[in-house]
Amino acid sequence: MIRTPFAQLFDLQYPVVLGPMGGVAGGRLAAAVSNAGGLGMVGGGYGERAWLETELALVKELATRPWGAGFITWNLTEAALEQVLDAGPSVMMLSFGDPGKYADSIKARGCRLICQVQDVSGARLARDAGADVIVAQGTEGGGHGGSRATMALLPAVMDAVPDVPVLAAGGIADGRGLAAALVMGAQGALMGTRFYATREALGHDQAKQRIVEGRGDDTRRTRVFDIVRGYQWPDGYTGRALQNAFMRRWEGHEDELAGRLETEQPAFWKAAQDADYDVAMVWAGEAVDLIDSVPPAAEVLQSICAQAEQRLRSVPSLFE
Repeated sequence: MIRTPFAQLFDLQYPVVLGPMGGVAGGRLAAAVSNAGGLGMVGGGYGERAWLETELALVKELATRPWGAGFITWNLTEAALEQVLDAGPSVMMLSFGDPGKYADSIKARGCRLICQVQDVSGARLARDAGADVIVAQGTEGGGHGGSRATMALLPAVMDAVPDVPVLAAGGIADGRGLAAALVMGAQGALMGTRFYATREALGHDQAKQRIVEGRGDDTRRTRVFDIVRGYQWPDGYTGRALQNAFMRRWEGHEDELAGRLETEQPAFWKAAQDADYDVAMVWAGEAVDLIDSVPPAAEVLQSICAQAEQRLRSVPSLFE
């Protein structure tokens, strides 16, 4: 068993956190990861209250171990935050913005705070806000993120906030990535794409199959899916998705797309409803090369940590 101070803090069997993927990491997936010994997180996303009500009820019913929820900080409302806190999570995660506005409210409810950052200045901001744990998210990850690579960002963040436990994220989908992060000094890893391709994830089966069939070279960071959905993300954050016909059509023509939302937006939402992934996006990280099946989340977690333990036990042989 791999034990780190982070894992001990949350009484985890494995130092792995489920990335709180909006619309994908629902209550069933969060509970499955937590019950298997990791830290499951419900993806609060853009704070859709009805969706949260359903998924929070599920995780409360199914989880037997600590669980949490995550939000996009710049879009978070007090009402959505209170809705989640009322459900009794052990931890809240904030990403993409200054967590200072909400940190006191979270901690006043006896809830620990995890902050995901994409640069060193963000790590210092999270530390000053009182983060209990910081996630250094590299650009290799799926969904929204910044521009720095995990391998260089992780040690820089650890050096900047030496008194705060740091987890690695971005491009980690198996035990080799987890082992590498631990050897570098991280206390665990947050994974999204690998858990997207599990049975309990809310994503459509066709989206999961695209991840299984995808390759890292098929992914690209883009703004086009935010533009067509009408989400005004702050500068510096783009989303990594599997390339499709919609992305290839509009990449480099973002201003034109913004001017044609009257027709393009309804067509996009219909495609999303119909699971037409030549138009709708599948957020996915560069580690899709390592994903070749859609098993239960518990099986994924156990396999990752068994492989990580095997790799870590092999390290002394390098000195023989």
